[in-house]
Amino acid sequence: MPRISEELWAQRRRHVLTSAWSCFSRNGFHATSMDQIVTASGLSTSAVYRYFPSKDELIDATADEALALIGGLFEELLATQPTPSPDQTVTALVAALHRRGEHEDYDLSQLAMQAWTEALRRPHLHELVRDYYRSTHANFAELARRWRADGHIAATADTAAIATLLTTLMPGLIVVEHLGDGISAQQLIAGITGLTSTR
Repeated sequence: MPRISEELWAQRRRHVLTSAWSCFSRNGFHATSMDQIVTASGLSTSAVYRYFPSKDELIDATADEALALIGGLFEELLATQPTPSPDQTVTALVAALHRRGEHEDYDLSQLAMQAWTEALRRPHLHELVRDYYRSTHANFAELARRWRADGHIAATADTAAIATLLTTLMPGLIVVEHLGDGISAQQLIAGITGLTSTR
């Protein structure tokens, strides 16, 4: 297949996917029909089904994309020298969450929330989300080991426990962003600092 055709195929597939995101953001996974996605895409029904034979495949691709974004952030953090401090890392995480909502038609962090509930009923998606959190924990643990080596945290700090805390906080950030009043990096940093302070 000529390269231009492969590129066009990828562009159209992406167009179908982002059209689905707009529908999912408005109505949720289950209240969105394939007919609505076809209409939003402006393509024919057969064209849409060529790229995604079912809504479940669109949901899987959405979950993949929503979860992969934070993986890219960890790659950046771990590649940066010197390693960003804990405060800088939290600031970067909050900024990444806010960037997910910058598109006017969809918000990938909101779609991540939907993917969590979908994962409770679909084993394949459950494993995808589980693998994502295992990877997130491993990345936080590596950051914590570097923080300990750089003197940002105590020499006796349990890096696995720190990774567990930060991995657990991440879904809460998204929930507060969408169902609460939102939170700034400064508020989060102050809370973590206050929790560990002895004065």
